[in-house]
Amino acid sequence: MTIWLALLLDWRLGEPPPPLHPVVWMGRYLAWADGQRRPGWEKGQGAFWLLVGGLLVGGLAWTASWLLAHLPAYLELPLLAILLKPSFAFRLLLREVQKVEEALGQSLEAARCQLARLVSRPTCCLGPNEVRESALESLAENLSDSLVAPLFWFVLLGLPGAYVYRYLNTADAMWGYRTPRYQAWGWAAARLDDLANWLPARLTGLALLGSLCWAALAREARRTPSPNGGWPMGALALYLGVRLGKPGVYLLNPQAPPPSPVAFTQGLARCRRVGWVLALTLGLLELL
Repeated sequence: MTIWLALLLDWRLGEPPPPLHPVVWMGRYLAWADGQRRPGWEKGQGAFWLLVGGLLVGGLAWTASWLLAHLPAYLELPLLAILLKPSFAFRLLLREVQKVEEALGQSLEAARCQLARLVSRPTCCLGPNEVRESALESLAENLSDSLVAPLFWFVLLGLPGAYVYRYLNTADAMWGYRTPRYQAWGWAAARLDDLANWLPARLTGLALLGSLCWAALAREARRTPSPNGGWPMGALALYLGVRLGKPGVYLLNPQAPPPSPVAFTQGLARCRRVGWVLALTLGLLELL
């Protein structure tokens, strides 16, 4: 019941304050480690500092789990749920994406600023259609990355699994860029994040599509450079019957029209329903 209680905490209380948020501390460590690089074999240095942080995160999570296991069940369950909650963010994701459409009702510039909170791509030149496309893509991909995957790894490996996954995903978000600065340094972070997300992304994609159209979904997923992101994004594009894409990089369901405000609302509702179904199912697997 840990997952179910953690979901309730997420929906009612949202995120912990930044000074207490474990993911914020992961980001601070990764920023510090990035400053420790020296001339030389950057791929090895990046992998070393990634491993050091992973051992620290995993060790702290294992220690917390071990300590809680020695408490009475009526204390262990709520405390474990409180510790699990920061490893995923469902309500925040839905709220931030909804704000993009609300900002479009005010001005395009306001929507671009809100979208910049969700994506790393430049938003200054995006039109209304591209803003909606980017927001829906971020929603679909983060449904896997920020909800399904951490709970999936919690079911398999407990609290250490959820937190080591969240650490790898944060490292990929900060280091996993194909730029001269991070191409070598972030190689290990990007590859391990790809590995950790392989199955959750495909489960999320199939759940979003709502049918076993594996061939169509696989075709769309191959259009993206990411081995995982195309699965939930392609599934949402096919389900809504809209085009989604990153300018100059890829297009998903390219023959379809861009998302309208109605399609945007439908996409948000679809991700909300699928997120709840997958999260509650993983909670049931935890019990079994």
